[in-house]
Amino acid sequence: MENGRLRRASQFNKTRFRFVGKGLLVGAFTGLVVSLFRLAIEKGLAFVITIYQGLNAHPWYWVPLVGANLLIGLLVAQLLKKEPNISGSGIPQVEGQLEGEFDFNWWSILWHKFVGGILSIAPGLFLGREGPSIQLGAAVGQGVAAKLLNRGADRRILIASGAAAGLSAAFNAPIAGTFFVLEEIYHNFSPLVWVTSLASAIAANFISLNFFGLTPTLHITYSQSLPINQYWHLLILGVVLGLLGYVYQKVLLWLPQLYAKLPLPKAYTGLVPLLCVLPIGYFWPEILGGGNGLIAHLGQNLPTISVVAGLFLLRFVFSMISYGSGLPGGIFLPILSLGALIGALYGLIMVQLGWLAPVYVPNLIIFAMGGYFAGIGKAPFTAILLVTEMVGSLVHLMPLAILSLVAYIVVDLMGGAPIYASLLQRALGKPHRKLATFSDRLEVPVFAGAPLEDRQVREVDWPKTCLLIAIVRGESELIPHGDTLIRAGDTLIVLTDHQLRATVRRQIEDAAQALRNTDENLVK
Repeated sequence: MENGRLRRASQFNKTRFRFVGKGLLVGAFTGLVVSLFRLAIEKGLAFVITIYQGLNAHPWYWVPLVGANLLIGLLVAQLLKKEPNISGSGIPQVEGQLEGEFDFNWWSILWHKFVGGILSIAPGLFLGREGPSIQLGAAVGQGVAAKLLNRGADRRILIASGAAAGLSAAFNAPIAGTFFVLEEIYHNFSPLVWVTSLASAIAANFISLNFFGLTPTLHITYSQSLPINQYWHLLILGVVLGLLGYVYQKVLLWLPQLYAKLPLPKAYTGLVPLLCVLPIGYFWPEILGGGNGLIAHLGQNLPTISVVAGLFLLRFVFSMISYGSGLPGGIFLPILSLGALIGALYGLIMVQLGWLAPVYVPNLIIFAMGGYFAGIGKAPFTAILLVTEMVGSLVHLMPLAILSLVAYIVVDLMGGAPIYASLLQRALGKPHRKLATFSDRLEVPVFAGAPLEDRQVREVDWPKTCLLIAIVRGESELIPHGDTLIRAGDTLIVLTDHQLRATVRRQIEDAAQALRNTDENLVK
């Protein structure tokens, strides 16, 4: 018996070691692809800003500038027609693919997203590189899985690890990249998933550091930590961020209805932001792009209250116009820049009222970035780790955590859902590719407080199209029977057809909720 356990543990460790190797391979390829993607965007944006800055001295620059933006809009439209799944950030598509809702041609996604993302972001639109980077990484992971003849759960793990590597290379944030995949995309904290994702994220970050150096992406410094007696500002600012985060969610999800009223085919709606960016670039070329330059500038030289308020309104409106058009680009960095502006605006107002020393305003800028993303994305751990890694300091973890938690709770109380999950639900109404048909493992995590917690297997009305084959509990794998008690922290391993994975997951959730509703009715 003991020897059998030792052999199984050895085999499990060998499997984990093998997946670490696969994760490093996915991370290396993803790091190279995303670094080239990021470099092309930075060089292109710098060139575009130079053109805008030279317009007064060379008015004839307007002709090639307008022509180039129109041409870009037409080119991206053709890319979207051939591969509509590159639209937007790509994160909802990756989440849907891991849930079994979609399946894609990895090579088509890879090159269409790479080219389309550069063409869409480099002209200075208020779009981020991180969403496309995550989708690029997922495509690389799928490609590696195809070459290694991996499918089913093994394939999904490599897709998830590629997504983690994509975010890691985009922001030089390997820990946040890993947590984002676990918390927001894959919703699974199994050891095999996180260790593969972490290996992939580290490898991608190593490649990215060779391109861009060791300086954190948003290197903001401040001279003094926020005193404990000033923490009440975090509560007020957290409520403000939560309220504005809820507004952001609602407006972003409403935008497709507005664009649908335009007399333009959907693929060509990208022409709208590409033309609207021209006056913004002429008057304020330094604020073009996703916003990392703006955030760094705020940390060094604070403008007046009116300027910060104007920048917030402009970036809020035009980031909506940019993303709502369906161009390949993300909202990650624009959300962080809006959070920084909210933090700066709140801090300046408090300074004006005499309730805050000016030296603490940069602190609030950093905290508000994490709080705004935590509220909108409803991924507080990712928000805390992402801002920590991007800023390059650990000293602000406590206030950042408080602010993120408050903003998260406010959005939750108002009924706001995670933005990427909401975007996925909206996308599910669109036609998608038919999935391949073969038996596959479905992993269903059981969280504390979930309806399945403390239920016996026999109590659950399992769907007829699936079979519960195992329960993973810590390092052990149990063979379930009718009396087996399901505990918080378990992962249920269900066998079903690959194309039915998403349906079976929902049926299991509905069956568990029905049990809870029955218990509540009995209590009444």
